[in-house]
Amino acid sequence: MERELTRPQLVRWRTAVFAIFLASGLSIATWASRVPAIKIALDVDNIQIGLMLLGAGIASIVGLSLANVVLARFGARSGMLVAMLVFAAGVGIIGVGTDVLQNYLVVVAGLVLFGLGNGAVDVMMNVEGAAIEKQTGKTILPLFHAFFSFGTVIGAGVGAAAAGWGINVLIHTVVMMVVIAGIAFAAHANVPPREFTGDTAAAADPPHWRERLHTALSAWREPRTYALGVIMLGMAFAEGGANDWLALGMVEGHGADQALGALGLTVFSVSMTVVRVFGGPLVDRFGRVATLRVLSAASAGGLLLFILAPNLPLVFVGAALWGAGTSLGFPLGMSAAADDPAKAAARVSAAATIGYISFLCGPPILGFISENIGLLNTLYILVVLAIASGLASGAARPLAGSKVGAGAER
Repeated sequence: MERELTRPQLVRWRTAVFAIFLASGLSIATWASRVPAIKIALDVDNIQIGLMLLGAGIASIVGLSLANVVLARFGARSGMLVAMLVFAAGVGIIGVGTDVLQNYLVVVAGLVLFGLGNGAVDVMMNVEGAAIEKQTGKTILPLFHAFFSFGTVIGAGVGAAAAGWGINVLIHTVVMMVVIAGIAFAAHANVPPREFTGDTAAAADPPHWRERLHTALSAWREPRTYALGVIMLGMAFAEGGANDWLALGMVEGHGADQALGALGLTVFSVSMTVVRVFGGPLVDRFGRVATLRVLSAASAGGLLLFILAPNLPLVFVGAALWGAGTSLGFPLGMSAAADDPAKAAARVSAAATIGYISFLCGPPILGFISENIGLLNTLYILVVLAIASGLASGAARPLAGSKVGAGAER
C-alpha cells in the first residue's frame, strides 16, 4: 500500500521536479546559444554542425530507451541524479573541447553525454511529474513543461549575455555545469524514495527487477501506446517544425525581415509557454480529450492562417494559435501514458520515444521536402498531423480509477 506524503514533503518533491525540468531546458539552451561561437572556434561547416546534432539526437533516443530499465533497476530518485550529472558533464566537456582542446570529436563526445542524460531524465522526470499528479489529483504536467520552457528562456538569455560580454564557451559551460550539478544534488535531496512514488516497489513483496523490466518492454505491444504516440507525434512534429522553420517561413514565404521572423518565433514560444502555465486547470475542468481536440483544431487553424494569411499581422496571429495549439499535446500524452502507476515508466518511455523521434527527425524531413515544393506548402503536412492528433485524442481518456485529467469526462 502506498504511503501518503505530508504537505511539506509533497511541496519539496514538486519543487524538486520543477527544478529538474528547468535544468534540462537550461542545458539545451546553453548549447544552442553558443553554437555560433563553437562553429568559429572549431572552424567547422554546417554539415559538421548537423552531424553533431545527429549524434546528440541518437544519444537522446538511446537515453529514452534506457530510462525504463534504469527506473526498474534503481528507481527515479537515483536515476535522475545520475542522468543530470551525465548531461551536466556533457555541457562542460563541450566547453573543454571548444576552447581548451579545440577538438571536434571531444565536442561530439560532450554532446553524446548531453543527449544521453537529457533523454533519460526526460522520461524519469515525467514519470515523477505524473506521480505527483496522482498524489494531488490535479493536472500539473503542463506546468512542469512550462518550467522546461522557462529554463530554455533563462539559458538563452545567459548565453546571449555571455556572448555579448565576450565570455568564452569554456567559462560559460563550466559555470552552467556546476549550476546544473547543484540543482541535481538539491533535487535528489528532496525527491522521496521509491516507496513514495506510487510504483510497484511500494508493495510489501515487490517483484524482481527483471520482472519489472519485462513489464517495461510490454508497453510496445499495447495499441494505446501507439494511439498516444500519434497524439505526441503530431504535436512534436508541429513544435519541432516551428523551432526550425517558422522564422524562415516568415522571411521566405511572407517577405518579413529577419528581425520579424525571430519575433514570430518568439510569439509562438510565448503562446506555448502561457498555455502550459494555465493549461492544468483547463484540463481538470474539461478533461484531456476535449482539451486536446480543441487545441489540435487551434494548431491546425493557426497553421493554415500562418500559411495563407495575406498580411503580417495575421501571420503573427497564426503563429500564436500554432503555439497555443501545440502546447499541451506532449505533456498530456505523457500524463495519459502514466495513468497506471505500475506501468508508468514503460508507457512514458515508449510514448516519449515516438514523440522524440518525430521532434528530432521531423524538421529535417520538412527541409528536404521544402526544397521541392516550397516551405509554406510543406507546412500543410503539419496541418494534417495536427488533425490526426485530434482524431487520436480519445486514447488520452483517463483509465478507470484515475482522477487526473478526467474533468467533464468523469
